[in-house]
Amino acid sequence: MKCVCIIQARMGSTRLPGKVLMPLAGRPALFHTIERVQRANLINEIVIATSTLPQDDIIEKEAAFIHIKTFRGSEGDVLERYYLAAKEANADTVVRVTSDCPLIDPAVLDQLIELFKETNADYASNFFARRTYPRGLDAEVFTFKALEHAQEKATQKHEREHVTPFIWAQPKLFKCASLQQDKDLSTLRWTLDEKDDYRLLTEIFNTLYPQNPNFSTEDILTLLEKRPELKTLNEHVEQKKVLANP
Repeated sequence: MKCVCIIQARMGSTRLPGKVLMPLAGRPALFHTIERVQRANLINEIVIATSTLPQDDIIEKEAAFIHIKTFRGSEGDVLERYYLAAKEANADTVVRVTSDCPLIDPAVLDQLIELFKETNADYASNFFARRTYPRGLDAEVFTFKALEHAQEKATQKHEREHVTPFIWAQPKLFKCASLQQDKDLSTLRWTLDEKDDYRLLTEIFNTLYPQNPNFSTEDILTLLEKRPELKTLNEHVEQKKVLANP
C-alpha cells in the first residue's frame, strides 16, 4: 500500500501573501515542512500540490530544487487538486498536510497513520472530534477511495475548498478515527497565517534550529516554558473558520 503525503501550497494567501516561502532560520517555511514530513517513517512519497497560476511557478521551482514532485491544479477546487495529485501518484493512502505548518511533527504523523491502519478507518486526523494538539501540527489520513468518493459527490463550496469536510461529516458512510493525547495543548498556535505567527515561528527556529535541525515538539514546549512571553506573540490571532469544521 502506497502512502503519499500531499502538501498543499500556494503563494496567494489572503492574510500573509507568500508565507510559504518566508524564511525561517535561513530556509523557506515550505522547506521545513517538507523536511519534517520526510522524517516520518510511514510515508512513501511527498507531492506538493499547488495551483496553475503563474504566481505559483516559484513553488514548483523551489520544490524541484530539493527534488520534490509538484502537481499543479485548480486554485479554488482544492479537493479536485488533491484527487488528481493522488491519482497521478498512484496513492492508496493520502496524508494531508498544509504548507503553513513548518513545525509539523513526524512522530505524530506516524502515530496518526498507525491509528488509521489499526482501526481500518477511511479517515483519521488529530483534530477530528476534539483537538488536543497545538494548531500547526494538524494532519489528516484517508483512503484514496474516500477521496475519490468525495471528488465525485461533494458539491458545497467549503467541501471543495477544504478537501475533507465531505468525508468527516458523514460518519455513517466513512469510518473516522481521532488521534488525541492526554495533555491538552490545543490553545497553542504554531501555524503560519499572520505576521505575529511569523514572529513566534522565527523565535522558535532561530533558537532551536541551529543547535538541532531535528528539534522535537518537546523541545518547543521546553522553550516555551523557559520563555512564556513567546506564547503571547500570536495568542490573539483567530483561526479562519471552516463551515462545519470539527
